[in-house]
Amino acid sequence: MRQTILVTGATGTVGHEIVKQLAMQDVTVRAGVHSVIKGENLKRLPGVEIVEVDFNDPDSLHAAFTNIDQMVLITPLSEDQLQMARNLVEEAKKQGVKYIVRLSALGAGAEPGIQLERWHREMERYVEESGIPYTILRPAGFMQNLVTYSAASIKRESKFYMPVGEGKVSYIDTRDIASVAVEVLLSGEHQGKVYELTGPEALSHQEIAEVLGEATGKQIDFVDVPEETVRQAMLAHHTPVPIADAILELYATYKAGKSANVTDTVQEVTGRPPHSFRQFANDYQECF
Repeated sequence: MRQTILVTGATGTVGHEIVKQLAMQDVTVRAGVHSVIKGENLKRLPGVEIVEVDFNDPDSLHAAFTNIDQMVLITPLSEDQLQMARNLVEEAKKQGVKYIVRLSALGAGAEPGIQLERWHREMERYVEESGIPYTILRPAGFMQNLVTYSAASIKRESKFYMPVGEGKVSYIDTRDIASVAVEVLLSGEHQGKVYELTGPEALSHQEIAEVLGEATGKQIDFVDVPEETVRQAMLAHHTPVPIADAILELYATYKAGKSANVTDTVQEVTGRPPHSFRQFANDYQECF
């Protein structure tokens, strides 16, 4: 029987890619979006239903979960993310969802860990204690975040800014996270597993700038900036203080070289090597 899979956070960087890849499989995908307008571009994909869902509204959750077999649990980085995750897991239990794939973050198992990791570990526990079979994916930082957060400054002045010094990071392409999620959902062979996902190499942001420059044919520079400059910029954009502080704490781990670990998990799960940063840069060169 054709499975129906709910993907929450379906317009996000990873959620959108998971929906896109699932749409190529013999399943029905229910794309959970915060706003139907934002989900417009998902409507064109075959076998995809769009459902507007408010993670804090019981009626909205009930409608989104009706007749769902499996789900990909993605929550936004927000002050009430723990409550959102709890609400989603509780609704999954109520409606008999048979399998949950949770998108967490690399380092969520670390003790004591940084704040972002502790939040993710707490949300992992909701899934683990639900009684529903699950798989947890812990990806490194996304290559595509450069498009989201740095493309504008690269286009405008051929520079991007982060407070990360010379620290190397094993960024992962979100297309590879999605490939792992799809394999896990469709094979039924990964229950109870926790997968740490990275790209094939750890690069400094200076090296990233050089690769982007080669892909785009222009000089691109990485500028290391003080943490406080970034903090003030985030607060000026109305980022809540706890979120801003948590992001800066993550950048500090980048700077200290604590995010350079490389795993083979993408290859092991999908049978294909993950995209290199050079492949990403070539594929996304028009964004920069």
